[in-house]
Amino acid sequence: MTWHYPAATAYCGPPPTPDSVTWNLDPILIGGLLAVAGAYWYGSRQLERTGPKLGFAEKAGFYAGWLIAALALVSPLCPLSVSLFAARVGQHMILTLLAAPLLVVGRTPEALAAGFGRAAPSRNRTYPGPLAASAGFAVLLWFWHAPVPYAATFSSTAVYWSMHLSVFGAALWLWHGLLAGAGKSVITKLAGGFASSAQMGLLGALITLAPRAVYAPHALTTAAWGLTPLEDQQLGGIVMWIPGCLIFLAFAMLALTPALTETKPPQAYRSV
Repeated sequence: MTWHYPAATAYCGPPPTPDSVTWNLDPILIGGLLAVAGAYWYGSRQLERTGPKLGFAEKAGFYAGWLIAALALVSPLCPLSVSLFAARVGQHMILTLLAAPLLVVGRTPEALAAGFGRAAPSRNRTYPGPLAASAGFAVLLWFWHAPVPYAATFSSTAVYWSMHLSVFGAALWLWHGLLAGAGKSVITKLAGGFASSAQMGLLGALITLAPRAVYAPHALTTAAWGLTPLEDQQLGGIVMWIPGCLIFLAFAMLALTPALTETKPPQAYRSV
């Protein structure tokens, strides 16, 4: 059976069938990913001389996050996301809930700045708080999963990368506030984490419980995978609603770690 895609060819290629899934070997993407890894490695070496140097856990966090992000973008998940809405949602969840927090743990901005010979951002620099970051992440997540902007990513490479870069950038901003934001209270971090988890769960629920399929790019691409467009949409909504919501909540709870490990000096009491 021949499958025809109703719009212009998407960035990841035509919609594959189970026997035609391939990797995304875009040389520009692969070159960019390798350049980021190389700049981080060089920057970490520079920080060893100028300080504060990166610890083993921080380096491991970056390389794990980098590998997860690279696989999400170049693996067969990329072309599969052209056929299935559920695969596109899964790709977004991997990037925002797994890769982004690990890259934040790796102190990526400091290492990249050192790698390019620039002054590293101050660790005490004031950034917008977790609640503001949570709001920005929510706006972008809901916008790009609305039917019209979502469909636009299949007909323009520029729009496709605008979606990925804006959502991923917002996720990095949010996770920085939750995991590395200096001077932010535990309550503020928890509020930002719970708010993000709740809004993601709500969006996933709305997508899952919608009475009809609303994502036109997948109207003719799901049958090869044994799914109707509505079933594919429901599966994608569940991925966002349940696993995505729970993973986000689990990471957000790490905001409690400083409070649980903090030791307060005993108060001195004076006799009256």
